[in-house]
Amino acid sequence: MKTPSMSRRDFVRMSAGAVAAGAAVKATLLEPPKLAAQAVGGGRKIRFASIGTGIRGCDILRSAREVPTGECVGIADIYDMHQKAGKEAWGKDVPTTRDYRRFLDDKSIDAVIVATSDHLHKHVVLDAVAAGKDVYCEKPMSHTVADGIAMVEAIQAGKRIFEVGSQRVSSILFKKAAEIYASGRLGEVHFVEAYTNRNSPSGAWVYPVAPGFSPEQIDWKEFVRDAPPHAFDPIRFFRWRCFKDYGEGLAGDLFVHLLSGFQCISGINAAPSRAYSTGSLTHFNDGRDYPDMLATLYDYPNLTLSLHCNQNNQSEEPIIFAGKEATMQILGDTLTVVPQDTRPQPEGYSLDGWTAEAKALYLAEWQKANPAGPVKLAAVESYTLPRDYDDTADHLANFYRAIETREHVAEDEVFGHHAAIACHMANESYARHAAVTWDAASNTIKG
Repeated sequence: MKTPSMSRRDFVRMSAGAVAAGAAVKATLLEPPKLAAQAVGGGRKIRFASIGTGIRGCDILRSAREVPTGECVGIADIYDMHQKAGKEAWGKDVPTTRDYRRFLDDKSIDAVIVATSDHLHKHVVLDAVAAGKDVYCEKPMSHTVADGIAMVEAIQAGKRIFEVGSQRVSSILFKKAAEIYASGRLGEVHFVEAYTNRNSPSGAWVYPVAPGFSPEQIDWKEFVRDAPPHAFDPIRFFRWRCFKDYGEGLAGDLFVHLLSGFQCISGINAAPSRAYSTGSLTHFNDGRDYPDMLATLYDYPNLTLSLHCNQNNQSEEPIIFAGKEATMQILGDTLTVVPQDTRPQPEGYSLDGWTAEAKALYLAEWQKANPAGPVKLAAVESYTLPRDYDDTADHLANFYRAIETREHVAEDEVFGHHAAIACHMANESYARHAAVTWDAASNTIKG
């Protein structure tokens, strides 16, 4: 996803508290990798087929045009207009089909990009792996925990390269944040908060039905596949994220980005031990299965992660690591590290109940024990992405390179499975009105 630049004024406004406390500001513009220099062996291109060219599938193809090491050689989608949209997104005329299996039989194709509705991920991935293809699969990796387990087992048994498409894991901004976190400069971190809010029908997936959409233009049976049988319904197709049969609601659409970003920065590659969700379905109570407001607390070792998504309010999308020594925040295209003022200070508030003599004695003794003068705060650091930086292009470049080297990417099947489990736990907790736990021994959510 390309990111516009945050202005210097925006950064200074965010950091005003620290600046007022006397900290200097050190600003750095990050340098993106040169994608053209990341060519695979022999200068050849990775040949891939794109399976699913709806909203996200077309976005990926547009980003793929920026990566010279890959070439789309086919497009598959069950909806005829999506096939045409995919060709427009790629900018070249390539073969199209409703049946993705046609491309799996082509030995000249190295990989597939899977951007179907979530409930079809397992089917397409298992078929692709069985055909010897490497796979880039959009987030969330799985529609259910069981689907995720089957995918991990098949990918590892087939020794396939697999990358989940939550692109911020490849972002140079998140890599910088991970570097800072690993250095220990934040001090002890026991709380992380992140959220993303939207305030429009589009932000709540109330997408319009395309003009002229009819049963003849789509393979409806293939869309439903093993989901509960349902008659042709344009709303269920265009707004599939709203329905449990095909998607995971706010958790699968938006939490998953926050979770993958959290895992990337913290280095925690595990499912949470516990999750507790609350929320409501209020404004967009239009027949959907999922809430339009969801808030979840997650337990990780010695750390609490707080996430929320609200489809009734627009806001920024921060991820904040609250450390003893510094607070680190990513907001838009800028990462800031603001030092905490941990300099020794004499007690103030509780002395209000002391006599003047007792106060004077305490302060004199404190000053004697703390003779050092004022210590200057560390500088506020900011790191900003260059204008029009595209982390999806970086993510694809990493995938192509891994196909050649056979080295796992950061967001492989295990990483993606853990992030998806956290999404499923959020939904399970909301549905059960109770906290749920992850039982790693039985690979199940309990509550």
